[in-house]
Amino acid sequence: MEPMDIVGKSKEDASLPKDVRVARDAQDLLIECCVEFINLISSESNEVCNREDKRTIAPEHVLKALEVLGFGKYIEEVYAAYEQHKIETLQDSLKDGKWSNGAEMTEEEAVAEQQRMFAEARARMNGGAVAPKQPDPDPSLES
Repeated sequence: MEPMDIVGKSKEDASLPKDVRVARDAQDLLIECCVEFINLISSESNEVCNREDKRTIAPEHVLKALEVLGFGKYIEEVYAAYEQHKIETLQDSLKDGKWSNGAEMTEEEAVAEQQRMFAEARARMNGGAVAPKQPDPDPSLES
């Protein structure tokens, strides 16, 4: 199995920014470095996961692995990129009509709900408690 197959892409699918000129052998070296970095983070994430008696690597395991491996200064940026990815994925799903929980929700409501869930997850990750979501008042009961 090729290392890049793990994430579903071959070496040919990996690319550098268009405005960067890189010799072919340097490009191959950069790609191999990326593969090794991913393997390193994945391995340490798995170790963190195992120490917590979990079976599936979660985002918090990856963030902890970054810290353990000495990449702690990147955690905030990595987490922000993760949150942005989740928002974009949610928006794409809403656009494509793939997301449905039985109740109709506007895109703005869904994004607001996603942000609320991120805040709760962030608080849990930082050891803080979050008040449970209060149900929205039923508009039919208002006079």
